[in-house]
Amino acid sequence: MRIGEAIRRLDDGVILRGVFYLMLGISGIFLVTDIREIATAKPESPGYDPMRETDPVLPPALTEGRPAAPPVEPSSPADVLRKAMTFNLTTGGILKAEGAIEPGAAERFATEIEARGEYVKTVSLNSPGGSVGDAIAMSKLIREKKLATLVVTKGLCASSCPIVFAGGVTRVAEKDAVIGVHQVFNGGRNRPSADEAMSGAQATTARVTRHLEEMGIGSGLWLHALETPPDRLYYLTPKEMTDFKLTTSPAPAINASAKKS
Repeated sequence: MRIGEAIRRLDDGVILRGVFYLMLGISGIFLVTDIREIATAKPESPGYDPMRETDPVLPPALTEGRPAAPPVEPSSPADVLRKAMTFNLTTGGILKAEGAIEPGAAERFATEIEARGEYVKTVSLNSPGGSVGDAIAMSKLIREKKLATLVVTKGLCASSCPIVFAGGVTRVAEKDAVIGVHQVFNGGRNRPSADEAMSGAQATTARVTRHLEEMGIGSGLWLHALETPPDRLYYLTPKEMTDFKLTTSPAPAINASAKKS
């Protein structure tokens, strides 16, 4: 009876967090298996590194064996998104951040905000992702500066890009915006051992999860990432983005001509 009463008194949030961390541990085991399978099945492409010119840029849009195509094809060509992220301030206070989040992108973003911060109101993202550490740093700066984030129609925000998106005080994904997540992994040229891969993936996943929680995003969102192999993407539906509080409502009005300039 005492055990039953104790369980009934547990807060729902405590139970959900317990289930999440249990799944996190289990997913770490499967992650190592996924990495091994990918390396065996595709020795020429053991992992996705957005900074390698010869590797796919939009997983799974340009990889074989994809479980499902994106809801719509992103409008930007692969060669644009393959390049290191660029920043372009347009009318209406919209800073367009386009391209891969390469190591050092956060520092360049901070320099841009320092130089033009008083004019920037919204960060519009179009990126296949990249460095998780840089994505978290960019996300934190966006929240600190109380900026909004945006993914326009047929824009792409994948892999680590949704981490940046989560930093906005208001977060808008327009109709047919393509937003996807997958497991964290080592995309560098040096292949870690199985133990190192598991340890690194779990530490990075915990860091991402903690950051999303601080940003007010539902922890269930990252479960989809944990369940999706690193050479695939789980595409989030508008309802899922709302349910996990990745997007905010109501969406603020944004001048259409400003977004296209």
